[in-house]
Amino acid sequence: MIFRSDVEAAAERVTGRIRRTPLMPVAAAALLPGEDAGRESDREGGRAWLKLELTQHTGSFKARGAFNHILAAREAGRLPAAGVVAASGGNAGLAFAYAAARAGVPAEVFVPETAPAVKVAGLRALGASVVQVGTRYAEAQEAAAKRAADTGALACHAYDQPDVCAGQGTLGLEVLKQAGGEVDTVLLAVGGGGLMAGVAAALDGHARVVGVEPENCPTLHRALAAGEPVDVAVSGVAADSLGATRLGGIAHDVAARTGVRSVLVSDDAIVEARRLLWREYRLAVEHGTAAAVAALRTGAYRPAPGERVVVVLCGANTDPSDLTG
Repeated sequence: MIFRSDVEAAAERVTGRIRRTPLMPVAAAALLPGEDAGRESDREGGRAWLKLELTQHTGSFKARGAFNHILAAREAGRLPAAGVVAASGGNAGLAFAYAAARAGVPAEVFVPETAPAVKVAGLRALGASVVQVGTRYAEAQEAAAKRAADTGALACHAYDQPDVCAGQGTLGLEVLKQAGGEVDTVLLAVGGGGLMAGVAAALDGHARVVGVEPENCPTLHRALAAGEPVDVAVSGVAADSLGATRLGGIAHDVAARTGVRSVLVSDDAIVEARRLLWREYRLAVEHGTAAAVAALRTGAYRPAPGERVVVVLCGANTDPSDLTG
């Protein structure tokens, strides 16, 4: 479990290490489905912003949690010369490699043998030692855990460690400051739930959080229905970034405590939202990131008149070649 105080401590710790990413105002009606856009929600007091976290170091919010986890360990005397070990061929791996390099310790990242070559190259470019093992993330995670135990290196989890989640939550504190506290709802994509957990803890008592998931990766949705994290099958266009097979325990605890709501969107809606962001704002985002916008575009989440909504655009590590056709 994490609380707002943990996020505030993280914010102090990572100051000067992460970017304060822009909060861009947009016409609320532009993000709504046609029948709702016609009601001119801006005239009714509705406001909307896009939180451009895709401009964060390494192209995603993950740098926040990576820095907080590594720096907190160093403060507590738990950051060994062996450095850090993580399992991820995606954004988390890039973030841990980046943060470790700037903290002056080595990073070893375990990835499946099926990891895209461009991501493996990116990890190596950041100075990480890359070990490819197995064909599934779970196999890489098992190997990473064993390596950390054998070497004494700091184990880094992509989304289910308190300091990681608290670090991600600094985004929520940042949003409140940038919007002058005038935020009712924050929409964000959910995979393993680290970002959701941190932001919901940061905004507890200040604004609601809505987690958006693809229909084919419903970890939060199923966990809330079951009352605990459960395994789910994952597939679809956003599985590369939102493809955790089980919601993190910390994420479930925070979601249940703070009343996080879950909505689902289709792959087609995600693709359309991603193209909209490029067409209208020239923002190239990951499919998983576009899920948050898809919730508004499809009406899966319908803001009330006058509601002030922030949509988090959490990652940009994507191939933009299919956006210009």
